[in-house]
Amino acid sequence: MNKTIGILAHVDAGKTTFAEQLLYHTNSIKERGRVDHKNTLLDSHYIEKQRGITVFSDKATMRYKESTYYLIDTPGHVDFSTEMERTLKVMDYAIVIISAVEGVQGHTETVWNLLRKYKVPTFFFINKVDRIGADVNKVLKEIKTNLTENLCDISNNLNEEEMDEELIEFIATQEEELLERYLEKGYEKDLWFHMMKNMVKENKIFPCCYGSALQDIGVIDFFDKLHKLSYTTYSEEDFFSAQVYKIKHDESGAKVIHMKAMTGSLNVRDEISYEYNENRISEKITGIRLYNGNKFERKDRVVAGEIFGVTGLTNVSVGQGLGKLNQNIFYEMVPTLTSKVIYETGINTKEILKAFKTLEEEDPSLNVAWEESLEEIHIHVMGTIQLEILKEVVKERFDFEVSFGTPEILYKETIETEAKGYGHFEPLRHYAEVHLKLEPAKRNTGISFENNCHADDLTTGHQNLIRHHIFEREHHGLLTGKPLTDIKVTLLTGRAHNKHTSGGDFREATYRALRQGLEQAKNIVLEPYYQFRIKVDLEHMGRVLADIQKAHGNFSVPENIEDKVIIKGKVPVSTFMNYSTEFVAFTGGKGIINMFFTGYDICHNENEVIEKIGYNKNIDITYTSSSVFCSKGQGYTVPWNEAKESMHCLK
Repeated sequence: MNKTIGILAHVDAGKTTFAEQLLYHTNSIKERGRVDHKNTLLDSHYIEKQRGITVFSDKATMRYKESTYYLIDTPGHVDFSTEMERTLKVMDYAIVIISAVEGVQGHTETVWNLLRKYKVPTFFFINKVDRIGADVNKVLKEIKTNLTENLCDISNNLNEEEMDEELIEFIATQEEELLERYLEKGYEKDLWFHMMKNMVKENKIFPCCYGSALQDIGVIDFFDKLHKLSYTTYSEEDFFSAQVYKIKHDESGAKVIHMKAMTGSLNVRDEISYEYNENRISEKITGIRLYNGNKFERKDRVVAGEIFGVTGLTNVSVGQGLGKLNQNIFYEMVPTLTSKVIYETGINTKEILKAFKTLEEEDPSLNVAWEESLEEIHIHVMGTIQLEILKEVVKERFDFEVSFGTPEILYKETIETEAKGYGHFEPLRHYAEVHLKLEPAKRNTGISFENNCHADDLTTGHQNLIRHHIFEREHHGLLTGKPLTDIKVTLLTGRAHNKHTSGGDFREATYRALRQGLEQAKNIVLEPYYQFRIKVDLEHMGRVLADIQKAHGNFSVPENIEDKVIIKGKVPVSTFMNYSTEFVAFTGGKGIINMFFTGYDICHNENEVIEKIGYNKNIDITYTSSSVFCSKGQGYTVPWNEAKESMHCLK
């Protein structure tokens, strides 16, 4: 049986050490490495060894009893959350490591919320019980309060395939029919185990154990229980499908597509079909690699449930489904900061841009952009630690010395009112017209598209082309030139010319229609927000509440627990991103603050942001709101506020 399990946690909770123990006990490695000794299997990159943190998700293969396990170790630092999220869709089960000393932390909640989004069955392991200050009962309470009430402690309750009375009753109360059977007939071992396995699989209960990864206490016992309570049902008989979760380039520069086979089988020289630019294309697999850390063995064939890398695919992107799996994943973790790439004037700009575009293939969240007006390369990042890592990666892989400008908040724009946009592009021997309706969408839903255009007005091919142009790039807002989001775009109608419509005409008309619609709508600026949870002594409550209000945040009614108070709320990233240092200082390190990105909302200081950015919509050469018409063999421009009257579809 093939099973993929991921290990996730807040940074320094002990993920990599835990992974080393599993690999050792399953005879996958001969000696256990240690993070502080810089010799662990899964932190194989020199940057990870040097810093003692996981930066890149890595995989190991191990055998345990009758199953093959693919173990994925993910980054725990918030700056590498995007790398972590990309692995979740290929996990059959997840193990969340929580420190018995620090307890549930900000990134723990982020991990948990993502696991619920992707519906990954989850086990908890409370680590570092040997440390001074460890309090397992306190952590169990925190998990039940902040993550899930359906926590199931199996540390001493599941032994030799038997359950104690407390666990038997807990399982029975999760299903009404099972409870009735229990009251009538009592405990039935086989039925209870069967039901428990299904409950774990269906995300109804979440088993938990505790121990010490460093001291090798409870690790293999926990894994044995996970083994008994987990199962997969992959089929090799179906057509091939796979989920791409990572792209890397090897030392020779070859692109390696890391994926998991969800159904069927794959052989070297087989062709894989997938969507690319609205078309279905096929490419031949030239090699299959089964990775174990940074080493791999070549394979001729893989089957459903296996994780592997392939070569030969040129246009695949991270998150893409292959074969009969058509759906692409849109990730939730997005950077909130933008930074400028700084390099010496003697370095070829095109080579620097090419290097960063290669990195963007591996990490699409970088969103590398060449700002024509400024002649600068800009990237999106999660934080300053990521920039430090990027600097080292660029030096190691491309031999360029780069630095980065001070990270700035990544703002976005949307609309508050509905509008119709009209775009016409008709220079000599060209023709396209597009009519769009723009509507505000629910916050943090991005751009969506609906087609209400009749086939009598435009062919299906032209309609699909317009849709493609809506999604082929980020579109700029009018206020700051920042990316548009949370807008529903509806294609109303359009027109083509049998003779003169050619490549690129509908791109021009679509962009102009979108921009012209924005000109008529009420535009607003959005900024990223943190969700926070703060626990402090009662004496500090007044100070914290005042700080939150000063930072333009909001909070719910504080919750008193003995001599402590818990405050929850939402606050702009821009005003709170450096608050942790100040918080530690005035609480003497005794307060607890957990923050995680919760999405975008209305900017608290819109006018100030607009003035600071200084965007001029009228000189943005990549966009224009005007339309181009043709008269007597010559094209002429009509400004946006006069364009509607000239549209051909309205006549």
